[in-house]
Amino acid sequence: MIHIEHLSKQFGDLAVLRDVNASIEAGEVISVIGPSGTGKSTLLRCLNLLDRPSGGRILVKGQDLLDPATDVAALRRRMGMVFQSFNLFAHLTALENLSVGPRRLLGVPAEAAREEGLRLLQMVGLGECAERFPHELSGGQKQRVAIARCLSMQPEIILFDEPTSALDPTMVSEVLAVIRRLARQGMTMIIVTHEMAFARDVSSRIFYMDEGVIYEEGTPAQIFDAPQRPRTRDFIHRVRSIRCQITSAAFDLYAIFGQIERFCEKHAIPPERENTLQLLTEELLALLTAGAGPVDITLTIAFAEGSRTLEVRTDSGGEPANPLAAAGSPDDLGRRLIEGYADIQYRHAAGRNQLVLTLKDAR
Repeated sequence: MIHIEHLSKQFGDLAVLRDVNASIEAGEVISVIGPSGTGKSTLLRCLNLLDRPSGGRILVKGQDLLDPATDVAALRRRMGMVFQSFNLFAHLTALENLSVGPRRLLGVPAEAAREEGLRLLQMVGLGECAERFPHELSGGQKQRVAIARCLSMQPEIILFDEPTSALDPTMVSEVLAVIRRLARQGMTMIIVTHEMAFARDVSSRIFYMDEGVIYEEGTPAQIFDAPQRPRTRDFIHRVRSIRCQITSAAFDLYAIFGQIERFCEKHAIPPERENTLQLLTEELLALLTAGAGPVDITLTIAFAEGSRTLEVRTDSGGEPANPLAAAGSPDDLGRRLIEGYADIQYRHAAGRNQLVLTLKDAR
């Protein structure tokens, strides 16, 4: 249905999409998740040419959307979009919002457009609201009217751009229920959402976007239960983190302590855990900067909100060497102290030594 090759989008010097590649089959429901500012909404807007891509190709059923000969209006009739804000015509009733497009753009007779509009309003649970104006509807009702209006144009694909983000939490479920129904009916959909439970429930595949690319994709079980890449794992487990780059053995330890203190205050981490974090950080960095070679260390302090797990992570260059493996040296006391407070994982990947210290449960 949709094939995307090396899609990019820049706004001036800012590269929002860098190299997006994907194929979407008819009937698939793709949920696009990821942190804010990683290009999710821009991807949708590029797919129906609300934002024109800077490079790459988009094929819909074999038609190149970026071909100058492409009929953009006809494309948008095949690919509907539901936005965060409802964008209903305030001076028209709910039914008139649904019937105006088919009458004016598809040439549907007025009575037939009215009958189809009533059917669609019934489908989204709003049959009794046909003659109400948008200001007489709740946020959830407005969004359901917007979905029905999209369906009235008989699209083959629907793009949802965070359809519940503007809603009161009590109204979210009624909109998600309509989208679930469309999924059961086999509608091809791409949904940008922050509703993780919904994405897991309704999707055939998940795209996790980060750094302007589809960083990882897979089934809901793969993405939510066994994500393969570190940024995906951090996002799924609601991991908050700070990073420091250390390029000299004469680094400012107390500036790092200050960052840790502010991080712990922000996430309500108890003072004794904060002290342990600072102690582990000091001992680990002392070991990593003890040699005579160049210093190239990325230090990350990470906190998983769900499990309240705390980690100290380091990523450093050099030959494969676990600084916490050897014993009996003058630094052995520091190693034993680290082992007492944390569970240790080490691996060497892509020419980098990677350590993860997971703080043990408080005693």
